[in-house]
Amino acid sequence: MTNPKQPSSPGTIAEVRKEESMNLQKQMIGGHYQALERAPKEGRKVVYTFVPGNLTELIRSFDLLPVLPEINALQSGMRKLSGGYIAEAEKSGHSEDVCTYVKCDIGMMKKGNISPTGTKIPDPDLLLLSYTGCFTFMKWFELLREEYGCPVAMLHVPYQADGTIHAHHRDYIVEQIKTELIPKLEQVSGQKYDEDRLKESLKLSAEAEDDFVHVIESAKNVPSPIDAYFGGVFYIGPMFTAFRGTPEGVEYYKTLCAEIDERVRLGLGPITPDGEMTEERFRLVVEGPPNWTSFREFWKMFYEEGAVFVASSYTKVGGLYDRGFRHDPEHPLETLADYCMGCYTNLGLPSRIELLQDYINEYKADGFMINSVKSCNSFSAGQLLILRQIEERTGVPGGFIESDLVDPRYFSAANIKNRIESYLQMLEQRRKTGVAS
Repeated sequence: MTNPKQPSSPGTIAEVRKEESMNLQKQMIGGHYQALERAPKEGRKVVYTFVPGNLTELIRSFDLLPVLPEINALQSGMRKLSGGYIAEAEKSGHSEDVCTYVKCDIGMMKKGNISPTGTKIPDPDLLLLSYTGCFTFMKWFELLREEYGCPVAMLHVPYQADGTIHAHHRDYIVEQIKTELIPKLEQVSGQKYDEDRLKESLKLSAEAEDDFVHVIESAKNVPSPIDAYFGGVFYIGPMFTAFRGTPEGVEYYKTLCAEIDERVRLGLGPITPDGEMTEERFRLVVEGPPNWTSFREFWKMFYEEGAVFVASSYTKVGGLYDRGFRHDPEHPLETLADYCMGCYTNLGLPSRIELLQDYINEYKADGFMINSVKSCNSFSAGQLLILRQIEERTGVPGGFIESDLVDPRYFSAANIKNRIESYLQMLEQRRKTGVAS
């Protein structure tokens, strides 16, 4: 295939002009890790939790700092640190088949719990599991509880088997928040629950969520000004982790919106590690997380061929905002309950298939790809069924590749590149012969 012309600038993000939102996010992340390192000296307590269904607003309303182990793992993967951490965990007896996020986190802990930015992460004062749809999360926190001997708070979150949040499910979670979680947060923090403070935080969340949706839906433009998968993992960062419900989060998304709107106005494509993508040849929807250990190499396999992802399921693991959810400050505990139930991996396969089908139609995609991740059952279970159903319903051909989250042993660059190129060549041939999608 003929590659679209790329800029002659050197090929790393650090050498490409950084937009203000990128600098803002870097400052926010760095500042958060520094605050965590200072926490023990300043008498601040920390809560370990996960991205799906996380209760950042409630945690921060008690002046507690959130730590997200899977974010530490993926950041370690991007910095080429995860392989050593995984080896350390396996030396301690953890199976090769265990989720590599878990092994990376355990290995990082055994090597001093140094964050991806080089700062020390303090031990948890509370382990908060507010999404139980991933069984691995429960086993992960059992391991951490054994290591740290700290309190654990776990919400039992009903699965959305039919894609619907029922009132009795909401009430069930709210009761757990009131009787189990808030008392533990009060005990750990030494502060009483302040509903007015929580409401203010939720108001900021809703404001940022509006702008976030504006950004991800900008991919409906042709050309798309963003890559909603590889670029999307940066855009979801503040929303899905430690900055939802904060003024910094609101500022970030307002800045990002302005930048994306300008790209739309100028008819520009996404910014890649090699600069601006100048030709959009294929519009794709993708299912599954990306590979983090070879993130830039993986991305390059697509943008060199002029392929841009206009929608992805991975960027919905922290909430389906583009389907209408917003945190509601007028009903603080109820909206937290809905959020716990509303992440992508809490949906049954019929709901996931319907969502992906809608994305293909709404974003006018030429193709659909699955990146099947070896050690993530929350995503990989049922993906072949998803692939067949999407092809039957939309007529859009599917592609299938395999890698892993943060284990470099399971990224076969040559194999993946061959599959991608063959798939895109097939899309190109269909286009030339006039085969309808």
